[in-house]
Amino acid sequence: MLRRTLLAAMPALMATPALAQPGFPSRPIRFVVGFPPGGTTDLAARLMAPKMQAVLGQPVVVENRTGAHGNIASEFVVRSAPDGHTILMGTIGGLAINQTLYGNLTFDPQSDLQPITRVGMIVNVLAVPADRPWRSVAAYVTAARQEALTFGSSGAGGAGHLAGEQLNLMAGLRNIHVPYRGGAPLITDLITGKIDSAFTPSSGAGPQAEAGRLRMLAVTGKARSPLLPNLPSMAETPGLEAFDMVDWSAVMAPRNLPANVAQALHHAATTALRDPELLAAFALRQIEATPSSPEECAAFIRSETAKWMPIVRASGARPD
Repeated sequence: MLRRTLLAAMPALMATPALAQPGFPSRPIRFVVGFPPGGTTDLAARLMAPKMQAVLGQPVVVENRTGAHGNIASEFVVRSAPDGHTILMGTIGGLAINQTLYGNLTFDPQSDLQPITRVGMIVNVLAVPADRPWRSVAAYVTAARQEALTFGSSGAGGAGHLAGEQLNLMAGLRNIHVPYRGGAPLITDLITGKIDSAFTPSSGAGPQAEAGRLRMLAVTGKARSPLLPNLPSMAETPGLEAFDMVDWSAVMAPRNLPANVAQALHHAATTALRDPELLAAFALRQIEATPSSPEECAAFIRSETAKWMPIVRASGARPD
């Protein structure tokens, strides 16, 4: 009788592979974010945390460790025990740009952190004040060839800054970068025309464009975004076919995780990233979910690091 009961229960046990991992998780998991509460990276982690918790059976607690463009959070996770109870919401800055931007990191994001999965892409746009005459990227580039324009971003060495530097290199422009400490003051100065343009998340520019205060010319990725299907990509402009700047994030962990722990974390994170409720919440914040295998994530980080290294060096960007 007992044997029959155990045999009958086995399929149900096997149906929850993450929960079946022996000894993991044995306590709450710290989900470390390198930026302040309320930003897009932080919100993505907070949306994922309860979904992951439901799979893992232990609390997943978001912990903000801010500073140095995400380096403080990255180093904290690098120095943590490789037992799966401390993970990182890594970003393009911390994982692919900061090695070149800083040049003196005490850790290597690629060798000291272990990829779990890609998380998502934040939709970024090239936006201009509503009173400027440019209604396409081509018109903007033509104007910039006649006289250097200003472009704002949320900080030196960030995604918005490097998008502008990529455009300078590809189109032969000399546009001038104006760094801001955050998106709110950037959008304010863009609306009032204190700067000519900005490479910025669509979550901030979109509402102002709908209100007629800004004009969004293009998304900065190589392809159109399904969240803004009517807005062209920068790469659709002749001469900019190779333009591609996406602001992305990925779940990372200290290297040398036990295989069963890595598998459990991957299962929990990708399950969260396919949850319809989470996808709807991501879409409201202009985030495209991009779950992946650990191998795909590692290859993507390598390619992004190689792509941005020469652009960071050519820009002369320094940490602000």
